[in-house]
Amino acid sequence: MLNEVMHIGVTVSDMDRSIDFYKNILGLTFLGELVMQGKETDLLFNRKNCKARVAYLNGSDDVMAPPIELIQFIDDEAEKVPSDLHRTSISEICFKVADIDKVYQHLVAHGVDCLSEPQYFDFTESGFGKSKAIYFRDPDGVVLELMQPVA
Repeated sequence: MLNEVMHIGVTVSDMDRSIDFYKNILGLTFLGELVMQGKETDLLFNRKNCKARVAYLNGSDDVMAPPIELIQFIDDEAEKVPSDLHRTSISEICFKVADIDKVYQHLVAHGVDCLSEPQYFDFTESGFGKSKAIYFRDPDGVVLELMQPVA
């Protein structure tokens, strides 16, 4: 029934700040942006007179890595709800990295809110191998994750 993940959407409160974070702090490639408005946009978002600024960023040319879609509603501020790993929702977006300790130090140097230092996990007995992982927050408090597979 489903073929592939086309993108992963994140609603943001300040598009320029979020583009800067995802591009300059996380190193994603800015692919471009557009403005959505009109009858179809109103119907899609179930809002009257809806206008949305939408930007796409991607960290890989690999077709297996869908872009991140940032959405900022113009003239209709999105409700700010704290992201919480213990609340039913999409809990986080996970990015694979080669050196999690180096990326963690980069995040800390840029004042990014990290929930912990990188943690080591051994799920070999469950068939998932070993890895190191960390959760952190984007400028709107959305929880993101880094994961490094460990041999």
